[in-house]
This record gives sequence, structure tokens and C-alpha cells, in this order.
Amino acid sequence: MKTRIISGLVMVPLLLVLYFGGIALWAAALLIAVMGVHEFCNGWNNIDVHPSKMICYVLTVVLFLTAIPSESSSVPRFYENMMMITIWLFLVVAAGLIYGWKITERGPYDAATTVTALVYIPFFAYHMVLIDMTDYKLFIWIVVIAAFGSDIFAYFTGYFLGKHKMAPNLSPKKTIEGAVGGLIGSSLFSWLFGFIFMKEMALVCLVLGLVGGAAGMAGDLTASAFKRKMGIKDYGHLIPGHGGIMDRFDSVIFVAPVVYYAICGLTRILAI
Repeated sequence: MKTRIISGLVMVPLLLVLYFGGIALWAAALLIAVMGVHEFCNGWNNIDVHPSKMICYVLTVVLFLTAIPSESSSVPRFYENMMMITIWLFLVVAAGLIYGWKITERGPYDAATTVTALVYIPFFAYHMVLIDMTDYKLFIWIVVIAAFGSDIFAYFTGYFLGKHKMAPNLSPKKTIEGAVGGLIGSSLFSWLFGFIFMKEMALVCLVLGLVGGAAGMAGDLTASAFKRKMGIKDYGHLIPGHGGIMDRFDSVIFVAPVVYYAICGLTRILAI
């Protein structure tokens, strides 16, 4: 536990990234995406499945280049950028399929995991940038509060009160009691953030904390499912006590799309 806490403190500088947003957040999200797909591809190599790292790197950079923050010009909104994202998704699927053409050296799993890696990690992480491009930039904090809050509260609640296993085949230490504690913690802290920084959105923050906390747990279990198939314990060893980038941000990249699309729905409702 001590190692986890000390390693968690190393994450504190990332709060500065959230505070400044813009190009700092864009760069951080890109770094998470690139390092994430690198770890993900390495994990598959462990069971002789070989997604294309080069395709992953190139298309990850291409995706993020479609939304470089700029102070001199207005940043395009998601709806205005829909065509570009649709083209990117087409390129991802097409590149994965073409990668599988060399049937004497590659199997269908190599092509499928290439596509999965790109949609699962860079595209999900890209939603952090999309949130920063809206008029509700402060909601990027809800992403982190919901993801890390549910993880921290679930850990300590499960540690002291956990009795009933939640998903023994995926993560033996996770309990139902821990999950409930995580959802309560992420909801309350999201509400507290909203109450302090945007009172008119406090209730929305509470709901997002609850839904985001659930999404964060889903992200954590998804990453665990992949690791079980890969036969590895951690995606990497970058952060002592936490593993690699994917071990730490697996929940964040799942929460970001949920919060972003909630913002899209909110703006549509407010416009009516």
C-alpha cells in the first residue's frame, strides 16, 4: 500500500496539465495514447499475436493532429470535425485489414488487434482533448475525479470491508463492497468539485461522477480482461506499484468518452 501511495503522489504534477489545458493537455493525451498502444501491442506479443506498432503510432499522431489547440484561431467543435474523425476511423479499419494481407506471416488476430488497439486507446484518449475544446472545459476534472476517485475509494473500501468477489476471473481482489464504495466516493467528490467551482452544475457533476465511476471500473476490468488473455500481470513497469501507462490510465480513457458525450447531450438540451 505504501508503494501505491508514494507512486500515486508522482501523478500530482498531472494536475498542472489539467489546470493549464490547451496544448499541455493535448500533449499529455497524445503521450498517453502513444505509450498506451505501445504497451498494448507488447502485451499481445507475449502470446505470439503481433499488431502493427507502426500503423498504431502513425494513425495515433494523425488523429491528434486533427485537433491541435490554437490561440490564434477558433478550435473546431466535434460536430464540425465529424467528417475528419469518420475518415480516420475508416483509415484505421482499412489499415488493419490491409496489414492482414500478408497471410504467410500474419494471422487475422494481428489485423484485428491493430484495429482494437487504435480504437480502444488513442480514440478513447482523444476525448480528453475534445472535452477541452468545449465550453465546459472544467469537466475534464470530472474525468480524473471519477476515474481515480472510484479506484481509490474502491481500493480502500474493499480493503477494509470487502467480502464478496465482483469479478474473480478478471480481478480477484475486487469486491462488490469496494465497487459500491468507489461509486459513492466518485459521486461525492465530483459533486463537491461542482459545488465549489460551478454551483449551477453541481447536480450534473454528481451524476457524471456516478456514471463516470462506473465507466472507470468498466475500463479497469476491460484492461484486466486483456491482460488475462495476454498472460501478463502489468502492461509495463514505468510507475512503481502501478505498472505501466495503461495500468494507471485504463479507467481514465474509458471515462473521457462518457463525460464528453454527456456534454454533447447537455449542450443540446440547453440549446432547446
